[in-house]
Parts: sequence; C-alpha cells; structure tokens
Amino acid sequence: MEPETEGRIRSIAAANAAEHGGRTTEKFVLAKALGAIAELRPRAREIGPDIARIVSEVNAMSAERQKEEGGAPKKARAERGFLPPLEGAEGGVVTRFPPEPSGYPHIGHAKAAIINSEYAKMYGGRMILRMDDTNPEAERLEFYAAIKVGLEWLGVKPDAVKNTSDDIEMIHEKCAQLIESGNAYVCTCKRDKVSRDRSEGRSCKCRALAAEDAMERWDRMFGKFKPGAAAVRFAGDMSSQNTAMRDPSIMRIIEAPHPLLGDRHRVWPGYDLAIAVEDSADGVTHALRSKEYEMRDQLYRAILGALGMRTPRVGAFSRLAFRGMPVSKRLIGPLIESGKVPWYDDPRLPTVEGMKRRGIVPGAVRKFVESLGFTKSDTHASFESLEAFNRRAIDGSSARLHAVFEPREARVEGLPEQITVPNHPGGGMGDRTVAPGEELLLEKSECQDLEPGARVRLMGLGDAQVVRAGPVIEARRLEGQQDCPKLKWVPKSGAVHIKVIVPGPLFEGEAYSESSLKERSAWTEPHYAQMPEGAHVQFFRYGYCRKDSQMQAVFTHK
Repeated sequence: MEPETEGRIRSIAAANAAEHGGRTTEKFVLAKALGAIAELRPRAREIGPDIARIVSEVNAMSAERQKEEGGAPKKARAERGFLPPLEGAEGGVVTRFPPEPSGYPHIGHAKAAIINSEYAKMYGGRMILRMDDTNPEAERLEFYAAIKVGLEWLGVKPDAVKNTSDDIEMIHEKCAQLIESGNAYVCTCKRDKVSRDRSEGRSCKCRALAAEDAMERWDRMFGKFKPGAAAVRFAGDMSSQNTAMRDPSIMRIIEAPHPLLGDRHRVWPGYDLAIAVEDSADGVTHALRSKEYEMRDQLYRAILGALGMRTPRVGAFSRLAFRGMPVSKRLIGPLIESGKVPWYDDPRLPTVEGMKRRGIVPGAVRKFVESLGFTKSDTHASFESLEAFNRRAIDGSSARLHAVFEPREARVEGLPEQITVPNHPGGGMGDRTVAPGEELLLEKSECQDLEPGARVRLMGLGDAQVVRAGPVIEARRLEGQQDCPKLKWVPKSGAVHIKVIVPGPLFEGEAYSESSLKERSAWTEPHYAQMPEGAHVQFFRYGYCRKDSQMQAVFTHK
C-alpha cells in the first residue's frame, strides 16, 4: 500500500478510535476508507490485511497518540471540510479558477472549481473566475456562458469574474520587458527545427540576437510576420531535464477573430505567460491546479522572477477522470465533430450538462469531489462512486412509478375502479389516483411462466389468480394475501408510451463503443405526463431516471 494512502487510512482509524474510547474496528475503517479514497474501491478485497494491521496498531496506541494521528477534533474537521490546511494562508487567501472557454465544463473543471472555491471560503478569502481566453481559434461566446451556467449549477459563486483578454495590452508590455531584458527572444525558425532543437537541448541562432534586433522582430509580429513565421520564446535552460524549461513559446501570432475583441489583436500569449502574469497581477496567493501542470511550475516561477513580479504559492491536485468516459476536450471534441456524440449534453459524457441531463444533481457532485480529498494520486474513478452519492441525494424526491418494457396484456376481473397510491413510500410527495380498469400491461419477463391456477400479487392491487394463460392473460382478483410472486403493472388505458435512453461507457479500452447509447421502449403510468421536465423518477424494479421530455426519459442509474 502506498505510504500516502496508508497515512490517510491510519488517520481515519485513529480519529475514530479517539472518539470511541480508544478502539476502532476493521469494518468501520474499511467502509470509511472506501468511501473517502475512490482508487481503493476496486481493491477492497486485497487491502483487508493492511486494514487489519493498521487497526491493530492504532488500537495499541495511547489516547494522546490517537488524537495526534487522528488530526483535528471532529468539530474542527467539519469546519475545515475535506481540504488540508494551506501553507502561507495567514496573510489572506485569493484563489482562481481559470478555464479556457473552448468547450463545456466537465467533472474535472467541477473538481478544480470546488477546491478553489472551498479554500477561499475556508480562509474567508476570494476566488476569481478568470476565462483564459487567449486562443481565438478555439473560443466561442457560447462557451463563456456555458462555464458560468455550469458553476452556478454547481453552487460555486466566484467573488470576481474577468477574462485574460481584458489585460492583453498589459501582457504585451510584460512580454516586451522580457525581450528587452534578454529573458525572451523572437524566434523565426521553422517548427520542425524548433522541435528538434528542444528535443536535443540545442539553442538556435535567434537566441543570440541583440536586444534591439529582437525588439525589432517583436514590432514586426504585430503586422509584418505571417502566422507561424515568428514566435516569442522564453530564454530558459536548453540543457534542463525539465523540457518545459527548454525555451518554450510564450507568444504567437493568431489572426482568427476573438469572441470579445474581434480583429483588434493578432499577437496572443500562450498559457505559461498568461497564467503567470495574470495570477500575479490579480493578487492570487495560491495557484492551485491539476498535477498535469506540475512540470510547468518551474517555468511559472522563472517567468515571474524574470519580470520581478510577486510569485504566488503553487499547489497541485490529481486530475479526475472516469473509466470509459472521456474528460479532455481533445477527446470530446472529435466525438462531437464526427457526429458520434450529438452535443456536450449527451448523458454519456462527464460534462456538467451531460451529468445534469442524466439526472446527477449538484450536491452529489460536490460530495463525490469531497470524498476524493486533496491528493496528487491519479484519480481514475468509477462512475458508480458518483452514482452512490447521487442515489442518496435523489431518492427522497424520486416518485415511484410502474413501467413495463416488454408488455404483455392481461384482463383481470374484480379490480377496483381506482386506487390512491403514495408517490413516495416515505410520504411527503403527495398521492396520485390510479384507475386500473380491467385491462393491464404486465412485464413479459415476470409472467411468461404463469399457468392457470397460479396466484400472483399485482403490486398495490392485491392478489389475483390466473384463469387463462393465453396471449392475453385472464385472471380474477382474490381476497386476502398469500406468499406469491409480485408483478408490476400499468393500466392499459392512458398508459404513456416513452423512450428510455440508456447511456453506457463511451469507450471500451481505447476504442469508441458503438453500443454505448441504447434506447428502450416503455409504457408507464399516466402520472408521468403530469410530472415536470427534469423530475426524478424511480421505475419499480428498473432504476432511477430523469424525465427528459413528455415522451422520453434518461436512465440515471440503479
């Protein structure tokens, strides 16, 4: 077991022992660990011996040691939430969430936004939503709006909203400062040569140009150089083992119109220059981002050091991805462009819109992110982990309805003209009136073996005895109840015919799964038509669904 993982489990065990007279149990620690550390869930059986050893060691500790290893008292842990303390937070905290408006937000964005928002709340600080919009070829107004809508749905409220493009002139000035000081230069080498030089750790002749010649090239980038003919590169260390430091490009020419600024600019900063300058200028104290950028931390500090600008503290957390579900825009974009996925709200996608359409609620997403904690261990979670939190969140507001997917007709004598049924067994969601009539639709798989004389229970209607088991089952209602098979049913009169969309994993290994989206035909109760779009429903013996329209539902999960 990895030392970091063992440390977290030991903390769980010690905290529980400290709260329960000095002793904890393997059952509690295992359940708590699986709930808090998603990557352990597929290994639940194999970690048993490690759990037993940790519990034994913790139970042998003194009370003082248990309190020490268990961390803060329960009340303080609740106030702190799921995040560890931030170093250097004493003077105040300003965090930022800087998505690029080149697509719709996904679960990875949700994790980053929640972590940065929660840290700001934890220390009474501020979080800035900053659109990292410096690539006009990829960005659209629709995506700016989608990010804001997604954060609102998640319940993340930034304290300030801005765009990197708001400061484009200031970033140009900072780039010119780097060139004048010899910390950057304008390179006119071909891309393949630049790639070879960086791979082999060799500087090009452009780096040796005098500052005045480099500045002359810089001026030409604003009108004379064609796109791709010149780029500003940071003068890093071409011999560094960290390839991010090998004279990376920090400014390039893009002539596509910008969604907000139109054609006013053609020289745009790359991520590394823009993020460093903006973080410092915006007063960010803690720059927290996923660990894929960890190699770029050295470059981040080098750029700010060369500019003489304040350097925020940098922290990293793991990326979040679901097995079989693409998260990155690099994978989602081609699926949409090829028509394999209609749009970003496809319920197979872990985008915010896709999860929303599927029936995942914001509270479940937040609980799921909290369960992962703040760790740099790669997180390839199973979607079932999120489903478990969602199930608890929506169960109390999901109406229970009957639905049949392969209908078989039945005629039953003696049924009541109408019955009153609670919309939820726990109460609180009101009742509905159902008029069974004499003709019902039953689920074929539940009654295919029925023979004359068989007794069954029609859920909510009472027992009935089969008289004839032909194409149309004939039966009569009986008084009293006995132990017999229970059948779900839908009144034939007024049954609502709907399509149920069933999303599955988009990928099987590396290949797109052609069977990842299925459709099932179903007949459900008339009450479905009265439910608002977006309502949650649990179809008996099938699972939870979200009403997508009057004629369609999306399967959420079991």
